[in-house]
Amino acid sequence: MTSLLQPPLITRLLAAERILVAGAGGGFDVYAGLPIALALRAAGKEVHLANLSFTHLYGLPGEVWQAPDVARIEPDTAAPEGYFPERTLARWLRLHGMPDTVWAFPAVGVKLLREAYRGLVAHLGVDAVLLVDGGTDILMRGDEAGLGTPEEDMASLAAVAGLTEVPERLVACLGFGIDAHHGVNHALVLENLAAIDRAGGYLGAFSIPRGSREGALYLDAVEHARAAFPQHPSIVNGSVAAALRGEFGDVRFTERTKGGQLFVNPLMTLYFGVTVEALAAENRYLDRLEHTVQTRQISTVIEEFRDELPRQRPPRQFPH
Repeated sequence: MTSLLQPPLITRLLAAERILVAGAGGGFDVYAGLPIALALRAAGKEVHLANLSFTHLYGLPGEVWQAPDVARIEPDTAAPEGYFPERTLARWLRLHGMPDTVWAFPAVGVKLLREAYRGLVAHLGVDAVLLVDGGTDILMRGDEAGLGTPEEDMASLAAVAGLTEVPERLVACLGFGIDAHHGVNHALVLENLAAIDRAGGYLGAFSIPRGSREGALYLDAVEHARAAFPQHPSIVNGSVAAALRGEFGDVRFTERTKGGQLFVNPLMTLYFGVTVEALAAENRYLDRLEHTVQTRQISTVIEEFRDELPRQRPPRQFPH
């Protein structure tokens, strides 16, 4: 039973005992799940963190591999210095006296990624998986004029959609509007959410309270990561953090956005929740990804699907 006093996404997560919060799209996506993970831990839940990684994991020492394509990243994991968000998050967790393991999956196709998830789920004994997208392009169903950067998101969605042994599989998106940087039209995002709602899979929206413990720790984690990677900070989490501080408009926090125009605003602090089942059912090409083993195969499948479309859904303007 849901209640106006509690978002349905949170109600479902609180009914679980051991939860895997996993970044779906690579990079810093796992940071977008940090406020929810911290709140669940405070509520007494056992929470584990994972991420689809853009780091070259196959160069890591053998002892980090829990199973094929599942790496256990800790603050002291030996690896070349440089871009490694999973280890940076593990170091931040240790600074705050929290469990400091972050599991990492290499960027692979659906077939391998599902087996990696299956192995980790069995090892941890989790009864809920929450995929987290920094941005909202995981909600794109495939026929829109712009899809953002779908390959990693779709690999994660398809992989988890096949884990029917897990009782609860959910998706949360943080950073509404940020994917305009990659060509996503957010009026179509809202249209897609409405379709998921009609199918019974929409789990509401709620914001990160700036004055909350989770909000403060999230801001601290984002700043810690920015200091670790001053030349390559997260655009998504940097934008959400700016919005959480009450900043607005074309806020500049990295040279990576040079030449574009940001629209930082309070909507970026909202989580949108859906079920994996409903989101997968709305996607127009997800079934075609089943046998992929490499990310570039996913790109090829998406290109072929879009070549077959008689027309794409054109961008729409917000009426207000």
